[in-house]
Amino acid sequence: MVLGRVLDEKLASLYRAGKIYGGCYLGRGQEALSVAIGLNLKKGDVFAPLIRDTAGRLAFGEPIHDAVRTYLGSVLGPMRGRDGNVHRGRIHEGIIPMISHLGAMIAVVNGILFARKLKGITGTVGVASIGDGGTSTGAFHEALNQASVEKLPLVVVVANNQYAYSTPNSRQFACRSLADRAIGYGISGYEINGTDLESCLDVLKQTIEEARLTSTPKLVVANLLRLCGHGEHDDASYIDPKIKDSPIGRDCIRIAEERLLQRGWASQQEITMIWEEAKVTVDRVVAEVQSEPAPDPYAEDWCALKTKHLADIYCIPEVPDRPEGVLDLP
Repeated sequence: MVLGRVLDEKLASLYRAGKIYGGCYLGRGQEALSVAIGLNLKKGDVFAPLIRDTAGRLAFGEPIHDAVRTYLGSVLGPMRGRDGNVHRGRIHEGIIPMISHLGAMIAVVNGILFARKLKGITGTVGVASIGDGGTSTGAFHEALNQASVEKLPLVVVVANNQYAYSTPNSRQFACRSLADRAIGYGISGYEINGTDLESCLDVLKQTIEEARLTSTPKLVVANLLRLCGHGEHDDASYIDPKIKDSPIGRDCIRIAEERLLQRGWASQQEITMIWEEAKVTVDRVVAEVQSEPAPDPYAEDWCALKTKHLADIYCIPEVPDRPEGVLDLP
């Protein structure tokens, strides 16, 4: 959680310094939920992170270099400096590059799980992370319905941070809780306090293992508040001060630290050391990446990485005197 927070804060400072192009989206206030996902997944599982899932990505094994290289456009990054900073991933290791955080990734995870089902592969789980705003999209409803009908081991985790950008919950849905929607798909729904690390760890462990064993989808809704704007370009002036002062407006990391101290599981000195070590790590990685090259647009082969082998196989040779419009495909 601390490493994710420190990394996010560093990326925000680089963004404000003009070192990062595109958006910069922080997971401040969402680290407990995000980490609970990453820690409860196993090798072979699939994770489609949300834009605020820095902590969960790290917990699932994403190298910190991947995030920094992608944000700074290094050619050594997983996307080779080509793509938007939140669209990175490692497909073969189960971290799916995001297309859109508005429900689209649930169907992508479904496709992976359905392919495994057809191949007779069992014992793996897919988690799709989404925000409360994304639950209002057609992709969310269609994908959950498909997962239920096909009995896929899917867990959809909704970070209900109270606002879809600047639209409050009251203008998004009329049901008591988004977890109530689960019954319409014939699946189990759970509502948790997203600021409480223990609650997040316990419920995500339970739901992920249930999905793994029973091949039935689950819906988990975590109530929390993003402690920042939608992105670094947004001052979040629309957030109701009453929500900030409510229990869900508390910082999940501070709550976890208080619990560690109260139970005698860590001293204040040990907690301070965790923060200092995270800062040293992040500063070291950023310094390394800042010295790495960006892609050379004149030398780069811009063929899609995943289909490069197809381009090599089906390249069209230069044939003299070939009539216009005629292709010599194998």
